[in-house]
Amino acid sequence: MEKPHIVAYLKTSCGWSNGVRAVLKKYDLPYEEKDIIKNPAFRWEMEQKSGQPLSPCVEINGIMLSDISGEEVEEYLVTQGLVQSNSKATDVPLNAPCPPEQHAVPNVLFRR
Repeated sequence: MEKPHIVAYLKTSCGWSNGVRAVLKKYDLPYEEKDIIKNPAFRWEMEQKSGQPLSPCVEINGIMLSDISGEEVEEYLVTQGLVQSNSKATDVPLNAPCPPEQHAVPNVLFRR
């Protein structure tokens, strides 16, 4: 089976992005990762291609899957016949948000 061409627009650290990485690892699929946090140009590129600002977005053989979880990527790969379903465990959840504390505003004291 020929491996699909995959470009993944992911955040450096994010529950959903980690789920996408885990699925691609589970099926041993090579992919190009474009970190939209480290490189704002990748965020712009993702928004232009997907038509929206939410991530992760994964482009598989030219088809853009927008604002998608690892579970949804796996379902797409299997239903499109790009991989054979397997029950291999992953090291992270495939459909989990970032923990709330990751997006919390730090408690900073200001002095005058």
